Amino acid sequence: MIEIKDLLSRFDKILISEEGKRETVRQVISEIIKIEIKKEEIKTKNGVIYLNIKPIYKNEVFMKQEEIFLKLKEVFGNKVPQNIR
Repeated sequence: MIEIKDLLSRFDKILISEEGKRETVRQVISEIIKIEIKKEEIKTKNGVIYLNIKPIYKNEVFMKQEEIFLKLKEVFGNKVPQNIR
């Protein structure tokens, strides 16, 4: 009989990879705009990065969007998010 922990272990890698992706996105954006962003303020879904930050910081992100995507492409390769909102 298969134990539940064995079934749930498959999802462990998915959750860790999402956490890792969010942390990497946070580091890249914080490094480029020189403002510290919390990991809880970033969500990724369907290739889109959603930011829950102050509008003035979000404007800075949009102004440097091309630089952010270039840096993310170095890290993620072809699986880089396509948009920031």
